[in-house]
Amino acid sequence: MTDTKTAAWTGGINSLGFAKAPADTRVVAAMSGGVDSSVVAAMLKAEGYDVIGITLQLYDHGAAIEKKGACCAGQDIHDARNVADMIGIPHYVLDYESKFREQVMEDFADTYLAGSTPIPCIRCNQTVKFSDLLKTAKDLGADCLATGHYIRRTEGADGPELHRAADASRDQSYFLFATTREQLEFLRFPLGDLPKTEVRELADRFSLPVASKPDSQDICFVPEGSYANVVEKLRPGAGRGGDIVHLDGRILGEHNGVIHYTIGQRRGLGVATGEPLFVVKIDAPNRRVIVGPREALMTSGLLLEELNWIGPGSLEAAADAGAPVLVRVRSTRPPVAARLGWHDGTPVIWFDAPEEGVARGQAAVLYDPDGSTRILGGGFILKAIPADERVVAA
Repeated sequence: MTDTKTAAWTGGINSLGFAKAPADTRVVAAMSGGVDSSVVAAMLKAEGYDVIGITLQLYDHGAAIEKKGACCAGQDIHDARNVADMIGIPHYVLDYESKFREQVMEDFADTYLAGSTPIPCIRCNQTVKFSDLLKTAKDLGADCLATGHYIRRTEGADGPELHRAADASRDQSYFLFATTREQLEFLRFPLGDLPKTEVRELADRFSLPVASKPDSQDICFVPEGSYANVVEKLRPGAGRGGDIVHLDGRILGEHNGVIHYTIGQRRGLGVATGEPLFVVKIDAPNRRVIVGPREALMTSGLLLEELNWIGPGSLEAAADAGAPVLVRVRSTRPPVAARLGWHDGTPVIWFDAPEEGVARGQAAVLYDPDGSTRILGGGFILKAIPADERVVAA
């Protein structure tokens, strides 16, 4: 889908998978103001589709105007509007601020306060973007919603499948595992087969005003990566201190709030014992940060919640059979071998070899173990089972 010229319609299936001319296919393009989503809108317009651009205002506009390096800020809304005007498509800015605060920001704060490590970008895709925005696109009479995510949607024998992006360095499957079968029917990802270098070249070819704009890096509502400041603003008093405790029970020092710590953290603990120490557990109710040696970070399995299954067959059948899977427990880690199962009625993943530093609240994303790029689903980590406490799956 890299041709920038509108081709004459000759019948059959168009590039988005519909049996009609592009001009008769309405597409809502989610435009964040960045290069990727802008290229998607320009590509689809050049192919002759009936494109409508939508940008979401997700948090306070005034506070966002000077914020750079994050999506959906004030400057980004301005950039999206400029792109839409240049390529000649209607563009709307929708105020989703209250929904975003309730579904993403409040959840972010509460998850940290509970001693877990949240991933707000997953929640945003799961709720605001692929639920609320998707519904808005349908209300506008769209045939599909197109986004600038680097992931692939392919037609399989039993319906659409989700696959990792062709450009492994840009793959966003870790953040999109919660996409449901129903949502996948309506979603399109035009950049899934393209490398980032080609997307930049397309931005230049279309003469987009954002062609040289840097990629977003920060979580949009977290200025300069200061998670604790955001949590304290949303939940005053969240920074109350407590004890730093060794696994053997020794109190080693004090901390200034559990929201400043995450599993696997080594630096900034403020205690010295002559041995390397890592955060191995966060006891939020008792305001305790528990530390120990590196081997205490090793886990043999994970209990999962909110597990979304988009693989073949059903989750129940796969778990009952102890199906092999590949699991990614951090966005920056490669997938590792594991098996599905049950433990007291809760889905569990057993690693073939112990995995280190797994944090509650993070995602465990499941992939096909047989060499394909298919995403089978995933869930949020409810509990990590220590390597020396492996139990028999029930």
